[in-house]
Parts: sequence; C-alpha cells; structure tokens
Amino acid sequence: MIRIAIDAMGGDFGPYPIIEGTLLALREYKNFVAILVGEKEKITAHIPKKYYDRIEIVEANDVISMDEPATEALKRKESSIYKAVELVRNKQADGVVSAGHSGATMSLATLRMGRLKNISRPAIATLMPTYKNKKTLVLDVGANVDCKPEHLFEFGVMGEAYARAILHITEPKVGLLSNGEEDSKGNELTKNTFVLLQKIPSFIGNVEGNNIFDGSVDVVVCDGFTGNILLKTSEGVADAISKLMKKNIKKSPISIAGALMMKKVFRALKKEIDYSEYGGAPLIGVKGCAIVSHGKSTPKAIKNAINQAIGYIQSDINTYIEKRLEEVK
Repeated sequence: MIRIAIDAMGGDFGPYPIIEGTLLALREYKNFVAILVGEKEKITAHIPKKYYDRIEIVEANDVISMDEPATEALKRKESSIYKAVELVRNKQADGVVSAGHSGATMSLATLRMGRLKNISRPAIATLMPTYKNKKTLVLDVGANVDCKPEHLFEFGVMGEAYARAILHITEPKVGLLSNGEEDSKGNELTKNTFVLLQKIPSFIGNVEGNNIFDGSVDVVVCDGFTGNILLKTSEGVADAISKLMKKNIKKSPISIAGALMMKKVFRALKKEIDYSEYGGAPLIGVKGCAIVSHGKSTPKAIKNAINQAIGYIQSDINTYIEKRLEEVK
C-alpha cells in the first residue's frame, strides 16, 4: 500500500480544503494510506469515522507561513512541512504533497530527502496545454533561478524520463527554449546547453515559446527564472482572454446567444487551463516523490495532487532517471 504524507496546514485557506481533498482521493483511489501532518484537533474535526482505517495523523504545531523566508524551513523542525518531508526521508512514507510554502517544500525535499545519483539540481516540472489534445512538459519553472549548462542537461534527461514513465510517450521530443530555432541562437547558457543536450537522441534542438503550445515538442528545457516567468505569463494571458471574452459577450444579445451555444467549448477551455486539473507540480530529481501544490488549492486540486503522487511512485521514474543519466553522461 502506498503511503503519502500530506501537509494538512500549509495552504492559504487552512486545513479544510486539504483534508477534504484527501477524503476525495481516498474515495476514488483505494491503493494508498494518507498521513495527515498538522494539528490533530483541527484535522480530526473534519474526518468521518469511516476513514479512520486509512488515515494516520502526525502531530505538528508549527506552520511556515507564505511570507516567511524559505531559509526558516530547516530550523523549524516542528513545522508540518518539515515533519511531512521527514516521513519520506525515514521511509515511513513514499511521497509528500504540500500546498504550503513552495520554497520551504523544495528546500526540505532537496536537503532532507536528498537528490538522485548524478542529479545536482532537482527541477519543478509543469504541464502546459496545447491545441493538439496533448500536453507539453516544461522544466524548470522555478526551483533554480541561476543555472549552469549541466543543470539544464540534467533537466532534459529528467524531462525525457517523465514523458516516458508518466505521460507514456514512447519517443518524446526534447527541445531547448531559446529566442530562435536556429542552432546558433540563444545566450551563452543556452548555446553551451545545446552542445550537452545533443547527447540525448530525442533532442530536437532549439524551440521557441510558441512551440510549447502547438504540440510540436513534448519536453521543453529552460532555467527556473525563465520558466517561472513563462508560467506566470501564460496563466495571466489565459485569465485575461477569459475575462475579455466574458466582457465582449455581454455587449450584445447576439453574442450572448452565441455564448450559450459555445458553452461546452468554454467549459472545455477552462478545464485545459485550470491548475486544479493537475493538482501540483512534481519536484523531479529527489529521492522519493514531492508534489508542490498551489497555495490556493481547492479540494479537487489536492485530490489530483495525491493522484499525481500515486502515479509518480508507481512509475519507478527515479530508477529510470538514474539509469538514463549513466547512459548519456
């Protein structure tokens, strides 16, 4: 039985949405035990007795708030996220899910759980929608602001492994995000990374920002600074388009009638760009499994984050990453 440690206290809205999301996951997935970490009294108030046999509670009376520096994480050994990560480190859990302080989660997962063999920097990966009924994996999107070419090379190997093991893409195409498709384009970092990535048979060369959304590439590699800007910009554009559509629809009766006819299309579009559909982003490259969820996660998002953790653990992706790095380094 898979055991997943869940930081019950870290989200923006307290324990309720996290616990409710855990209960949704327990109803839907029968192959895991939830270990809720946080204030026992607040947690038990939300749990029906029928789930007691599949839920364990680990007491933690401290919470690292979003406005505190990530450097606090290692000192705060009584915090919910510290104790959740320690469960994975001590082999008492297979993975951790947290909607709390993302910097604290990433730091603790890296330093306490440890990195995989030959991995110098774990990376946060996220799935971006395309118009070809598939997803593009982008990494890193925030774990590493300053990167060296060898870090991006490792991201490429980890991304390829994720695409094979989790997305079930037999021959994933790996691209390097740059300001042009030509081999000569890019800054010093991308040019030096390009040479290293050529060791990976699935590397197709440089790709541009628009290729992330057109389905022409499966994995896009970039540094965490660029990736985080890309992610936040994409979220902003999607939100702005949605609001502009609603604003213009209200301007005429004809538009309103058309909108009613397009209701299913709008619903499908919303689902494609809704972060709760994915639940969270995996920190790839650490021993075990760590899923970093949005602070504003709904119960649905937490449920999907837990499902993502289950799939990650079952895939044995970490073994594949270590083996692949030995082959191409």
